[in-house]
Amino acid sequence: MRRQLTIAELFDERRDKLALTHICGDLNRSITLGHESSSPADIVGHLNLIHPDRLQVIGAPEWAWAEKHPTERLRRPIEGIIAANSPGIIVADGSPLPESLIATCKAGNMPLFSTPVQSAVVIDSLRSYLSRKFAETVTLHGVFMDVLGIGVLVTGDSGVGKSELGLELISRGHGLVADDVVEVSCISPDALEGRCPELLRNFIEVRGLGLLNVRTVFGETACRRKMRLRLITHLQRPLAGVPQSARLPLDAQEEMILGVPIRKVTIPVAAGRNLAVLVETAVRSTILKLRGIDCMQEFLDRQQEALNADPGELSGT
Repeated sequence: MRRQLTIAELFDERRDKLALTHICGDLNRSITLGHESSSPADIVGHLNLIHPDRLQVIGAPEWAWAEKHPTERLRRPIEGIIAANSPGIIVADGSPLPESLIATCKAGNMPLFSTPVQSAVVIDSLRSYLSRKFAETVTLHGVFMDVLGIGVLVTGDSGVGKSELGLELISRGHGLVADDVVEVSCISPDALEGRCPELLRNFIEVRGLGLLNVRTVFGETACRRKMRLRLITHLQRPLAGVPQSARLPLDAQEEMILGVPIRKVTIPVAAGRNLAVLVETAVRSTILKLRGIDCMQEFLDRQQEALNADPGELSGT
């Protein structure tokens, strides 16, 4: 898990989106999470003298308050922020920068930025950005696909046919996120996001064909940069002594990844089975469940109604 980045990285990656202008200060300052229980919400926020070590965002309301007080009274809080080793100060809302603020930041080598963007928008954007940078991450083995808008991780033993299935799904119009190595990050308490390592992006390895650049072979629409993980399809090859999957799994399977439960479907692999169609159907079933429609529960309810019905009702008399 990444726990640190520099203010220079934040500036380079958010400069265009937030129209940031660097006024002064050292860009090599670090942005860190203080402890394991910290969240990105603890790193950035409106001007807060109780938490001076935050990335401070000063907007029009703060300046409206500041104009009512002497310059000397305002200099001390800024010096306190510098002494607390804050990552930087961002003046938002297109507010003018007083010479006293620039001079104090220069003296303390404090990174100072300005932007015409509203302070609330700046804070929301930076919290979203930092939540991804500091997200807890795990590396999984499998093929990660976008199937009908749902992120599907195809897992299974080596040689079971994961990449071949991925290639079949791509040929049916679905998208590849990652092959073999998938970086999964917990971007919120109930959401996981999967990405491909930069080195492997757009590539898939298929036995007999070698490495294929999916973007080159199938076109731009055949690849995705990231997807939210919602379904795991595990390919299971029949093995002697290993019980087969239940024909009617009454209890939904789940797999915990980084503390988030993800629906799991086990698909037996056998000659003549169209795995791509089965995966697409599993995805459609998942979409229905997300909408509150459970086909299995519907069948069980219908069966229970039949059991509770009078014999005369069943016979139609």
